[in-house]
Amino acid sequence: MAVKKVLAAALAAIGVVAVAVGINTARSGSRQLVVAKIPSLAIDEAAAAQRLGEALRFTTISDYKDADANAAEFDKLHAHLQASFPRVHATLKRENVNGKALLYTWQGSDPNAAPIMWMAHQDVVPIAPGTEKSWEQQPFGGVVHDGFIWGRGAWDDKGNLYAQMEAIEMLLAAGYQPRRTIYLAYGADEEVGGKRGAAKIAELLKSRNVKLEYVLDEGLMIVHGMVPGLEPGAAMIGMAEKGYASYKLELDTAPGHSSMPPQDTAIGMMSKALVALEANPMPVRMAGLPQQSFETMAPEMTGMNRVALSNFWLFRPMLERMLAKGPSTNALMRTTTALTIVNAGVKDNVLPGTASATVNFRLLPGDTLADVEQHMHKVIGNDKIRIKPDGDFNTEASRVARLDGAPYAAVNRTIRQVFPDVIVTPGLMIGATDSRYFDKMSDSVLKFGPVRAKPEDLPRFHGTNERMSVKGYADMIRFYHQLLKNSA
Repeated sequence: MAVKKVLAAALAAIGVVAVAVGINTARSGSRQLVVAKIPSLAIDEAAAAQRLGEALRFTTISDYKDADANAAEFDKLHAHLQASFPRVHATLKRENVNGKALLYTWQGSDPNAAPIMWMAHQDVVPIAPGTEKSWEQQPFGGVVHDGFIWGRGAWDDKGNLYAQMEAIEMLLAAGYQPRRTIYLAYGADEEVGGKRGAAKIAELLKSRNVKLEYVLDEGLMIVHGMVPGLEPGAAMIGMAEKGYASYKLELDTAPGHSSMPPQDTAIGMMSKALVALEANPMPVRMAGLPQQSFETMAPEMTGMNRVALSNFWLFRPMLERMLAKGPSTNALMRTTTALTIVNAGVKDNVLPGTASATVNFRLLPGDTLADVEQHMHKVIGNDKIRIKPDGDFNTEASRVARLDGAPYAAVNRTIRQVFPDVIVTPGLMIGATDSRYFDKMSDSVLKFGPVRAKPEDLPRFHGTNERMSVKGYADMIRFYHQLLKNSA
């Protein structure tokens, strides 16, 4: 009888949980904004595509060490901007900042309204040596062919820069006057850290006591076919950016002959440290932004994905284990550890007296540089290994933008108006952008590029056959045109 009672109680408990899960799933209604349909903005797509194509012909490749690298190409790009957008340059104030970075100011009618800032960058990455023949069109040809604008920078990031210019040129032609002041910040060294461009623009605006309503920079996109169980495309607005930290591990021992190795060698000790770091990453933290993102997508999903993501109270442990197995989803939930450089030894019969390694971390918001260093010391547990910051790019994770603020609502609304077939969700930017330099100037630093991407498009970023569809570029222009009306 006792066994039957236990089984009955267990079945009853399972039934209660099942009912609770079902009710909770059913009650998890859509979080998507309902917006009125707007007419599609008429755009001369061929002319706009031609202007972007011409911009892609300038080899504005930035160099970390040489601030003057390809300076003439940046000058050509600046001249092209002026020739292509005469109203912009007749109305907005343009300043060259620390060389080739550009800052435009469109003065608003209300001096008491907080200004907004749109960002993009002029520079591009080089073409990987030996891959030139794999391009269907010349990497810097700027060819418009078969419905696409081909060339390095089409996506990253001249597409955004020129789309913003196109939108403002059209608004000026229509006599539009913004209430808020609009800043356009276009760095020339984002691909090598942004310290000469965006950082200097931030310093300049801080010296003028500028506080921004919001900042919008490149970042997450509209992804199709990349989220299991989600049929619509997902427009992911980056609400925060992971921090960046590289540390160098160094170890000195007595060198010797390989015929008489000691119990602990430099390579052996360094290897143990690296294995320990890789095997013991910083903990998963799904609460906060990752959970908000999943919970926003859940009502739009089908099957068990919707059930699980609508019931974090029950499925959290399972979800964390499952999502931690995928590199992309794992990166959303923890500070990641990547072993990137190892150096030791010069000859096969000589025990090296030194060994060094570099480990790169991408910090989840909530973790700090101090937390990472403490974690490394604890996991390695070897005082013979010195740990010190490597390079000058180490930065904390950004603040998380307000989900309930007017800036997020404006971007959200604009996406729903221009791309009515997609859902909108907050997300986390795992790469680095120029917008990190403005983190203390606004409570809403958003990272979003209004362009659609499918899985097959991802290798084109910094890769071969980078291109932008003509239709997609026209939608980018429509997005910025409508966003300015919605927020300025």
